[in-house]
Order: sequence, then structure tokens, then C-alpha cells
Amino acid sequence: MDKSGGEAAAAAAAADDVERRGGDYEQDEHERRGTVWTATAHIVTAVIGSGVLALAWSVAQLGWVAGPLALAGFACVTYYTSTLLAGAYRAPHPVTGHRNRTYMDAVRSYLSPREVFMCGVAQYVNLWGTMVGYTITATISMAAIRQADCLRRDGAGAGARCDAPGTVLMLAFSVVQVVLSQFPGLEHITWLSVVAAAMSFAYSFAGLGLSVGHWVSRGGGGLGGRVAGAAAASSTRKLWNVLLALGNIAFAYTFAEVLIEIQDTLKSPPPENRTMKKAAMYGIGATTIFYISVGCAGYAAFGSNAPGNILAAGGLGPLWLVDIANMCLILHLIGAYQVYAQPVFASVERWAASRWPEAKFMSSAYTVSVSIPLLQRGSVTVAPHKLVLRTAIVGATTAVALAIPFFNAVLGLLGAFSFWPLTVYFPISMHIAQGKIARGTKWWCLLQALSMVCLVISVAVGVGSVTDIVDSLKASSSPFKIVG
Repeated sequence: MDKSGGEAAAAAAAADDVERRGGDYEQDEHERRGTVWTATAHIVTAVIGSGVLALAWSVAQLGWVAGPLALAGFACVTYYTSTLLAGAYRAPHPVTGHRNRTYMDAVRSYLSPREVFMCGVAQYVNLWGTMVGYTITATISMAAIRQADCLRRDGAGAGARCDAPGTVLMLAFSVVQVVLSQFPGLEHITWLSVVAAAMSFAYSFAGLGLSVGHWVSRGGGGLGGRVAGAAAASSTRKLWNVLLALGNIAFAYTFAEVLIEIQDTLKSPPPENRTMKKAAMYGIGATTIFYISVGCAGYAAFGSNAPGNILAAGGLGPLWLVDIANMCLILHLIGAYQVYAQPVFASVERWAASRWPEAKFMSSAYTVSVSIPLLQRGSVTVAPHKLVLRTAIVGATTAVALAIPFFNAVLGLLGAFSFWPLTVYFPISMHIAQGKIARGTKWWCLLQALSMVCLVISVAVGVGSVTDIVDSLKASSSPFKIVG
């Protein structure tokens, strides 16, 4: 569940969104050297992430016709609304207006304070929800590695002895995040984001290669699955699975949060919005080809039994290669978690500082000397309030992940919550405001119709995801435990 490359800039900027105003940025110019190709690279890096792991399962629920069409359909909507959002980078004119360096700055320039607040809620809930999703996904991969090692050591007859202790692994991941959370901000862990971006490409292509390899090993003489998709125990269950699949696909394409930040790296002339539209076409086009390849390859290999997380599939390929892919995923999620967590930390700390401005606890800090072997002696500043607040946030995130450790349902819920407001509603609303499109005109009606259709899809996906989580919680009789 991730988007890591260009998102680092987005998350860092999001931490200060609530207090900032668009025009203020004109006094803080930075050198912009970006081109259509650098922007395309940022888009691909931001979009392709752990959401790709659920695409085989998603295509399996939708079938050979509806699956690829859904991937193409979400790509078209995402591309179109991206072109609208690119025009909101400057205000009031898309070419000569002042720059908006963050998504919320753009919303603030065109829409009402109420909608700015709604945008902030959508962004921060999505940030925190993604932290929950990353915790679940990393635990699944750690459990898969542990189980593979157990099977290599004890053989296929090991049975239940190779069951993975999910709770312990999730707590271990969270301890790492508590340590990393003590860095002041993203600018101090840029190297982590670079590693995370590289790892996302590694495991995404590994998943594609392993799926193709598994299909070939089965003879490669035909495609698994059905035109209508995987069967279910009931028509209701089939409906929930279809909605979850749509949510997973929506999540995999979401990158609106980072588009403005990517556009802010572009040089001009030509106008930034023109360059960004080309980059969006190239980036989303390349991603769609890759997504359809991954989804269809996984469905061809496993048919209706395609797993929710392709790297957790039994018999996928050489265990050592699957382990490498899972390790890449874990490394990616370690860094990507912080990309989403740092803005949440900053927001909570600002709130606490405004709530208790006179408290000594909120202003105290201590410098601790440290000496690491082979490195120079240095010092680290420790702020007690940051230690407590950030540890509490990570702890709360882990508690929720322990309570709802359901990969596809959580992805679907995140996709439902982020797709309509951030990818569709705000870009369309800002385009209407910028173009002064009169209510009731043909173009206004078409844009509102697109927004309403996407809203209905998002609500339906959200209902399906929540229903699946509730049903899974009712069926679960033990704490989080992954069984291979």
C-alpha cells in the first residue's frame, strides 16, 4: 500500500498545509529544473507501490473482461482529473497566476474554507490509514519469509509448526518505526525514501516475473480463471469481492496528493501545466500497461485462486527469490511508513503545542552525546514530548492494525476514501471555479455527472470494505495470526 518516490515532498509539505497560504510561497522560490521526463519518473515512482500486489486478486474477482476494463477505466479517470489538477498549480490563471506549492494551497486558492478543511481531513485520514495498511502488509511479508525459512529447515511436513506469529512480527515492525520516528523530519531521512523507491520497483517487477514463471511452469497452454471472475459462496459475497477489487484498483492509482508537489519541480517555459499534462499521460500510460500485465499474469497463473497478496501465493516460485521480493517490500514499507507518518507527527505536535503553550514538557529538549563504532562522535537532540507523542501514534496505529489485519479490505477502504475526494472532487471543483463554468451549462453537468458516478463507486466500495472487515472480525476467533 504505497506510493513512495514523489510522495516524500508531498508529505513534508502536507505537514504545514493547515497554516500556510498560497501566495506566501512566492517569497520562497527554489530552483526548478524538472522536465516532462523527470516528472514522468516521479509519477511512476509515486504510483507504483504495494497496491500492485493486490491486482491479480482484483482481476480474479472481476474476470477477464471486467478486470482489464476496470484498470483502464480508473486510469482514464485518473489521467483526466490529473490534467484538471495540473491547471490549479497556478491561480487565478493556469499560466500566469501565483504558484500553489501544495495540494491544500491549490484548494485554498479556489475553494471555500470549509472545503479546505475537508481536504485536510481527507489527506490526514488517508495518511494515517496508509500507515495502518503498511503495518499489515509488512507483517504479511515478514511472516512469509519466516514461514519459507521454516519450510526449508523442517520440510513440507512441518505443518502448524511453521505458522507465523503475526503479533510478534507486527510489534517488531512497529519498534523500528518508533526509532525512525524520532528523526525531526523527512529531510533528515531522504536516503530512506530513495531506498524505498528502489525497493518498490524491485518487488513489483519480481511479482510480475514470478507470476509469469508460475504460469509457464504450469504448461503455459491456457489461461486460468473465468470470463465472469471467481465464483463466491453467495451473490452477496460476490458483490463484496467485486467492490473490494474496485477499491484495490482505485488505491493502486491514487497519486493526486503528490501531483502539485511534482509540478512544483518543473521549469518554465513551457508552462508547467502543459508539461505536467504530458507527464501524466506518459506516467499513467506506462503504469497502466504494467498494472494490466501484473494483474492478468497473476490471474493467468493462479486463476480464481489468485491470492490477495501475490507474494504470499503458495508455489509462486523459488523460495529464495520470493524471500528477496518480500524483503524488498519490507524495506520499502519501512521508509514509506515514515513518509506518511512524519506529517501526522507534525500535525499532532502543533496541536499539542497550541493546546498547552506554557507547558515546560512541550518546550524541553536534551542533547545526548553518542558514539557509533567506525563513525565520528556526535550528538542527538531528544525532545521528550516528541518521544511520547510519536510513540503513542505508532502504538495506536499498531493497535488498529492488530484489530483489522485484513489486507484487501484495508486497501479497498483506503481506495474508497481517497479516490473520490482527492482524485475527482477537488480537481473538478477547482477547474469549475478557475474556468468560471456556469452552473447548469452542458460542461458543468458533465463534470458533475463524472464526480457523482465516482462518488457512488467510492461509497459502494467503502460499504463493501467495511462489511468485509466486520464479517472477518466475526469469523476471527484469535488475535492476528498469519497461517501459510
